[in-house]
Amino acid sequence: MVILLDAMGGDNAPNATIKGAVMASKEVKADICLIGDEKIINSKIKEFYGKDNISEVANNLKIKHASEQIEMEDTPTIAIKHKKDSSMVVGFKMLKEGEGDVFISAGNSGALLTGATLLVGRIRGIDRPAIAAMLPADGIKGLLLMDAGANTNCKPINLLQFAQMSSIYIHNTFGIERPRIGLLNIGTEETKGNDLCKESYLLLKEKASEYNINFVGNVEPKDSFLGEVDVLVTDGFTGNVLLKSVEGIGKFVKKTLTDSLTGNIFKTICAVPSLPAINDFKKKADHRIYGGAPFLGVKKPVLKAHGSSDELVFYYTLKQAEGFVKGQSVEKMTQEFEKINNKE
Repeated sequence: MVILLDAMGGDNAPNATIKGAVMASKEVKADICLIGDEKIINSKIKEFYGKDNISEVANNLKIKHASEQIEMEDTPTIAIKHKKDSSMVVGFKMLKEGEGDVFISAGNSGALLTGATLLVGRIRGIDRPAIAAMLPADGIKGLLLMDAGANTNCKPINLLQFAQMSSIYIHNTFGIERPRIGLLNIGTEETKGNDLCKESYLLLKEKASEYNINFVGNVEPKDSFLGEVDVLVTDGFTGNVLLKSVEGIGKFVKKTLTDSLTGNIFKTICAVPSLPAINDFKKKADHRIYGGAPFLGVKKPVLKAHGSSDELVFYYTLKQAEGFVKGQSVEKMTQEFEKINNKE
């Protein structure tokens, strides 16, 4: 197996991508190919590890040279079409041509979606691929948010397909027999919400049995993290707002807790007996341990890491990527939608 990593994508690249790859190389069995400017990557390898060649750091690490990179402010379609030697476009071409099994990037989200759709292609029967982000929540597995930012404007059919894709993904990844799918809304009543929510509710309710979706109804944000649902379905605009709100609240809680425990020597001493519980809480609430977010709906495995990802996120995302390929979620999703297409 070969994991393709966009070494130049993200706010902290290439430092974070390189360090994350080195951390993961000790635990994953797959080869990790860093795609980007070879001169820059090698200079960082020398700086961080004192080695002239990346293979001296780990024998399952290698570099694929790409002379360009897509910036966060680039227009997605233009960037994909004109920056043909960018680390992202090179990665997608390698994925499509079978030179890699999964592609990871923390770069421009719009460009990643455009590249995945145009260069790799959508699974037949899926109108719009979407970002499936795992969030901290009560229970062992967490909460899958679908869509977390790929499609800002959606139709009810899109949310129905998001529910189908996420149900297949959660089942194959975590072994949950019938994942509970909730529709994000401002109330639990069937009549609540805007037109998209009300129409999506009716469509999900109608098609749930036919498409093997365990639809549990509307779910309010305040109830989403209590372990009562496995997947929260919404449009990409609302999902991205929720995603960033959760990240912001997490940072606020962490800062407030740290300030409270280190305000003075007396508070610090009193906190010592509670450190195991505090550390357990911090680990559970840390979104970084969930790694990247899969782009569900494209023909090959693609993972999106947050633009501000550090080396720990890339470490977890690389481990996640290996599991994503082994779980064959894309192949199984393709098979399921093929069955649906044949019925229609």
